[in-house]
Order: sequence, then C-alpha cells, then structure tokens
Amino acid sequence: MVQHETAELAQLSLVDQLQSPVSAPMVDVMKQKLLFPAMILGLSFPAAVLAHPHVFVDTGFALEFNEDNQLVQIKVTWQYDEFYSLLITEDLFLDNDGDGKLTPDEAQRLVGFDTNWDEGFNGDLEIRVDGKLLALSGPQNPTTDLQDGRIVSTHVRQLEVPVPMQEGPFSIKAFDPSFYTAYEIILPVTLSENLQGLCLLERIEPDIVGGLAIMQAQLLRLDANADLEENDIPLMGGEFATEILVTCPTS
Repeated sequence: MVQHETAELAQLSLVDQLQSPVSAPMVDVMKQKLLFPAMILGLSFPAAVLAHPHVFVDTGFALEFNEDNQLVQIKVTWQYDEFYSLLITEDLFLDNDGDGKLTPDEAQRLVGFDTNWDEGFNGDLEIRVDGKLLALSGPQNPTTDLQDGRIVSTHVRQLEVPVPMQEGPFSIKAFDPSFYTAYEIILPVTLSENLQGLCLLERIEPDIVGGLAIMQAQLLRLDANADLEENDIPLMGGEFATEILVTCPTS
C-alpha cells in the first residue's frame, strides 16, 4: 500500500518534513532494501536483466509561480553520493589537493557536467497534472559546487506552457526509468513566496515491496537468456519513485 504523509503548509519549506521522515540512516536502509533483492534475484538471472541503482542522488525542488499564480518553472537540485562525486572529480582532474574544495577555475570546468543531455532525455523528471505530462524545457542556468566531498548541482526547467495553480494538484517525480540512478527527495521542496501558506505539499512514498514483487513475478516468467524488450517487460524505475503532490486553492 502506498504510504501518505501529509505535509505542513508551504511556508515551512519542507526542510523538517522532507528531511525528518527520511534521515540518513533510513536512506542507508532503503539502499539495502533495493540492492539485496537484486542480489538474490541475480542468482537466477543475468546481471543485464536486473536493474539496481549504482548512483544515489539526494534531490530537491523549488517551484516558481508567476504573479498570476501560474507554475512557470522548477529548479532542481542534485547532490551526488560521495563515491560518484569522487569518480567525476578524478575523471576531470579536479580537487587534486584533496581538500574537498574547488578553485574558481575547477568550479567553472565542473559546471554543466550533468546537463549536456542527449536529445529526448527528460532529465529524470516528470511533472503531471490530472495524469497529463507537462512539457519542460531543457536544463538552463546550471550551477555546480563541491561541498564536503559531494558534488551539488542545480538547473532550471521552464514549463513550455504555464499552468494555473487551480489546475493542480501537481505531481512531481524524479526517477531514472532504468533504475541505474536512485533519486531520494530529501533536500528542501519549496514554493515561491506568493504562494506561502496557500498550498499544501504532500509526500507519497513508493511501495518498494510491491514493486519488487511485480518485478520478480515478471522476471520469473522468462528464462535467463530472454530479451526484455521482446517480452515487453517495462522499466521499473517509476515504481520506486517518491511522489510530491502540490495542491493549491481552486479559487
């Protein structure tokens, strides 16, 4: 069963609401829950068949509404895990002194390392209203920094067509369909100042056990050499994604 957690009003910025329920130890437990079943299933199926995350990204959002209370853009923050951050900095020959800080030149070289997207890539982000997917721009205004050994990047996605708040609720999910990257929404989720105290933010946790059961049932129908595409096995990343619902007054 999907778990619902009612949030405080938007003026609280969700720091406590989004960080308290999902603390660092709980994130570690989540990683174990996701990796262990994959290891068990891997005894029967080849690695190519089974998806499990290799990169872990703490995620946050800042939703921007204009003066007419229309959603116009969303700013995305990604904080990468320590190991992936180390791989990137070493690959780009950054932080050679190992002090966990970047020089201005190094910082400039790192900006945009994760926003050079292939055509058609959705940025592992979906925003829906009434089940309909909203069209977003590519990444804009990228920033990147190294904080305590972790890369933190931001970028902005513009809505191609602004959406009035009354048409919500807005459903927001960050996920990699292939589940190579796991996004955890434990950074702040905020709204623009003109909607402070007006909108409700709700966090809906995924049914991890149920999602794994579905995956296992689908895989057990196949033999070890089966082709997933030919057998119409869907990518499961969305099944493990936390959903943020933003509900605003209808009048």
